[in-house]
Amino acid sequence: MVDAGAVGRVGEPFTLDVERGKIREFARATHSANPAYLAAEDPVVPPTFLTTAFFWQSGESDPWEAVAMDQRKGLHAEQEFVFHGPPPRAGTRLVGRSRIESVTRKEGRRGTLTFAVMVTDFHDEDGNLVATAKLTGVETA
Repeated sequence: MVDAGAVGRVGEPFTLDVERGKIREFARATHSANPAYLAAEDPVVPPTFLTTAFFWQSGESDPWEAVAMDQRKGLHAEQEFVFHGPPPRAGTRLVGRSRIESVTRKEGRRGTLTFAVMVTDFHDEDGNLVATAKLTGVETA
């Protein structure tokens, strides 16, 4: 069962190095033919590339664990990315930090649905906010 006490939990910062090869692999995995991702010397990231941050978060940098969602009843309900300027390019080092923004409950046709929202802000090496990712998970009754 989702723990509403997780709201406000903030993870430790983590580093995400944006690599040319990883951008290309991601673009191919998502069946993109866009040369901006595949051919450029310093390619820009595809819009959903920051999802790969999950591979860089663990332990104290991942506050999602505190949500304690039952994965047998959990679903990834929504993912949103907002870029606060141009998307990052290969060679950029980002520092991400995640926080549990909210836990809400709604009655559904088959019982209570519990929604948990985690927000991750990504800053560049100069401290500028580059992007914000918002993940919404839902636990069914």
